[in-house]
Amino acid sequence: MSDLEKVRLSDYHYELPDEKIAKFPLPQRDTSKLLHFEDDKVSHRQFSEISSLIPQNSLLVFNNTKVIPARLIFLKDTGARIEIFLLKPILPSVEINQVMEARGEVVWETMIGNLKKWKDDEILRGNIKIGEEDVLIEACLSDREKRKVTFNWSSNHPFVSVVEATGEVPLPPYLNRKATDEDKPRYQTVYSKKEGAVAAPTAGLHFTPEILVQLKQRNISQEFLTLHVSAGTFQPIKEEQVNNHPMHSEQLIISKETIINLLGEYKNIIAVGTTSMRTLESLYWYGVKILNGHTDFFIPKLYPYQHATLPNRKDSFNAILNHMENSNLMEIVGSTEIFILPGYNFQVCNGLVTNFHQPASTLILLVAAFTRGKWREIYDAALKNQYRFLSYGDSSLLWHKKNR
Repeated sequence: MSDLEKVRLSDYHYELPDEKIAKFPLPQRDTSKLLHFEDDKVSHRQFSEISSLIPQNSLLVFNNTKVIPARLIFLKDTGARIEIFLLKPILPSVEINQVMEARGEVVWETMIGNLKKWKDDEILRGNIKIGEEDVLIEACLSDREKRKVTFNWSSNHPFVSVVEATGEVPLPPYLNRKATDEDKPRYQTVYSKKEGAVAAPTAGLHFTPEILVQLKQRNISQEFLTLHVSAGTFQPIKEEQVNNHPMHSEQLIISKETIINLLGEYKNIIAVGTTSMRTLESLYWYGVKILNGHTDFFIPKLYPYQHATLPNRKDSFNAILNHMENSNLMEIVGSTEIFILPGYNFQVCNGLVTNFHQPASTLILLVAAFTRGKWREIYDAALKNQYRFLSYGDSSLLWHKKNR
């Protein structure tokens, strides 16, 4: 039996009482608790103290994706409510940033609530207001089986404006409540920039402009990349042998400038969130692919476990830079379904800022891998000390002992 086959779902369960789940955000972002895990020891702090816990000459890497109001509601003349949840774009491009700027018509793969009430030849219509302009938006099923929906609208506004005018904030299903006006700004990081996520990179929700300034003042650098978080992040694992889980794919964008910065001489590289971690580790494996003669930027879920001899981080990132130079690229767009399981060898980061995740989830497996099996000790301490869990919950700063 391989090491991957030994990772069993039942070993990553824990009891999460409903009252521990944070259903709403705190009044102030940085007043959340912060569990600090270093040298196998747990201590309890406030998030507002985070800049004092990170050594100078470190690099924090943030995911600047922006959550779109991806839940679109149409009401039929009969009163039936059809809910369309945007998953991933099909046309005019599979690149989310391009589709958000498209005008006139787009096609998305979706999830559809009350699909049985929507006939194949039926056009759903809604009236919205963009600024002072009244706009008609139409939706029709272009492929029922694959849940593909074509959207048209009667203005020259980009699709992102249409979505922002009509969509609802796509709160995680485990919150089990409707979005409020408060959720629109709070389910978004203060540094969000590139529209396309259907779930927030929640580790970043604790940061404030003041904390970002404090970090700069302490000579702690900041870098930004993009991974558009997909609904697949909430997909439960159903396989006891977890490597059989069908991992979701997510789109990522990294600039040449970011890769150059990652080659700097930093004491620590700290990922803000599991999405930043997945992006940075995927970036390393893209360099490995290039060194092996493959320039397609797609990282299959178990690709990292198929290599015995590996380049160091700098060789991998330099290979990407050389490819970008030769191809005259200022940024690269790719996708990843990387599955970080216990036993994974981290190539880029030795620090992680992250919230507390659902039992037996892909994110718990990532935390278990990063903390070298100490995840249960960390989570027991959080439960005992009344930490708030999941998207609107408290935070942690975790260090990977091997690389420090």
